[in-house]
Amino acid sequence: MNILHIDSSILGEGSASRALTRGIVARLKSAHPEATVTYLDLAAEHLPHLSQSSLARSDETEAARNAAALEQFLAADVLVIGAPIYNFSIPSQLKAWIDRIAVAGKTFRYTAKGPEGLAGGKEVIVAMPRGGVVGADARGEFGESYLRFLFGFLGITNVRFVHAQGLSISPEHRQESLKAAHATIASLATRPAAEALAA
Repeated sequence: MNILHIDSSILGEGSASRALTRGIVARLKSAHPEATVTYLDLAAEHLPHLSQSSLARSDETEAARNAAALEQFLAADVLVIGAPIYNFSIPSQLKAWIDRIAVAGKTFRYTAKGPEGLAGGKEVIVAMPRGGVVGADARGEFGESYLRFLFGFLGITNVRFVHAQGLSISPEHRQESLKAAHATIASLATRPAAEALAA
C-alpha cells in the first residue's frame, strides 16, 4: 500500500489538520505496517498557481514539478489530506496541487457520454477542521462538497472526512471537537490495498 500524506495548513505545529493527518497515517500504518508513506507539505514547498507557462509547459522546472505531483498522485493507493477551511473553502495551495493532478487524458477524459474519471480505485481520507460550525442547511459549505465532486470527477468514490468543527468558538470547544475527531480516527476501518483497488 502506498500512502500519499498531504498537509496544506499554514499554521505549522499549531495546526489541527496536521495533527489529524498524523493520526490518520498512524492508524493506517498500524493496520498495514508494510505501507510506504510519501509526505508532501504544500505550505513549506508550495506549488505555484497555474500560469500560462504551466499550461504551455514552457518552463522546464515547473513542468518537472507538475509531472512529479501527478506521478505521486497516480502511485498512491490511499491519500490522506489535511484540508482546513480558510474563508469558506480549501487553502489555495491545496487548490494549486489539485490543478496539477486534474489532467485531461491522465486522470479524466471527456467522452461522447460525458466526462470519465481515470483514477478510480484509490481511497481518500480528508481531515477537515474549521473555526466555525456548518449548519444543517449546509450554507457556507464549499470545502467538502468541492473535494467530493473533484475526486468523484477523477473516478474516486471512496472519499471519507474527519471533521473538527467550531475550533475558534472557545478553547474548551476546540479540545472537545479535536477529541471527537481523534476518536473517529481510532475507529476508522481500513482495507488492504488490493481490496481498495478492486472497489
